[in-house]
Amino acid sequence: MPKTFDSPRFHVLVPCAGQGSRAGTAVPKQYQTVAGRPMLLHTLQALAQVPQIADGFVVLAPDDGFVWPTAQHWPSKFVRLACGGATRAESVFNGLSAMLAAGLSPDDWVLVHDAARCLITPEAVSLLIETCRDDPVGGLLALPLPDTLKSHRLTEQGTRVAGTVPREDKWLAQTPQMFRLGALHSALANAATSGFEGITDESSAMERQGLSPRLVPGSAQNLKVTYPADFAFAEAVLKGKI
Repeated sequence: MPKTFDSPRFHVLVPCAGQGSRAGTAVPKQYQTVAGRPMLLHTLQALAQVPQIADGFVVLAPDDGFVWPTAQHWPSKFVRLACGGATRAESVFNGLSAMLAAGLSPDDWVLVHDAARCLITPEAVSLLIETCRDDPVGGLLALPLPDTLKSHRLTEQGTRVAGTVPREDKWLAQTPQMFRLGALHSALANAATSGFEGITDESSAMERQGLSPRLVPGSAQNLKVTYPADFAFAEAVLKGKI
């Protein structure tokens, strides 16, 4: 039987089964050293400082060989689940399935966060939780698009501007993304029938159910470390140089 509590609890799920090929690193980017520690550890340490969070789950590839049996600085509230899938969406779905199988309540909240967003702050996560804890759907950190947005066309002379896209209603989705455990699992289960096609984040799965998650303003610092230049920026921030 699922565990029951007086009020829903808050859990974190970190999908960590990807290879991060765009980063150009010798190891999966979540294990690349940044400011003296694997990037993943910076992410988990920030999440572990959020007072509302009860526990966390890190979803690894079944053949993961980069996580240490007793990692120094590994927060005690995080456990590892070796059930990662071929895509991010599949990893999240498998992780949610494991959480439900372990007896967590479907009414609990789960915050899904990218391992590569190592500059997330506890304050930003707390803001998301307090803003969305009574919301009927849930929500996500996001950033109003600050730059002019262009569409493009390919020509014999190279890539050219096709037009300027209105940006007034455009937001850059970030993580964490926070939804009820059972509702998110159900939304991803429905998407699994099509191989998770078009599911680029948790919000997109909920949107496919006809729901409108809440947008909570985040920070430009909460970038997803993706390209080689991003590592230098993250290191400077973590070392207090920016």
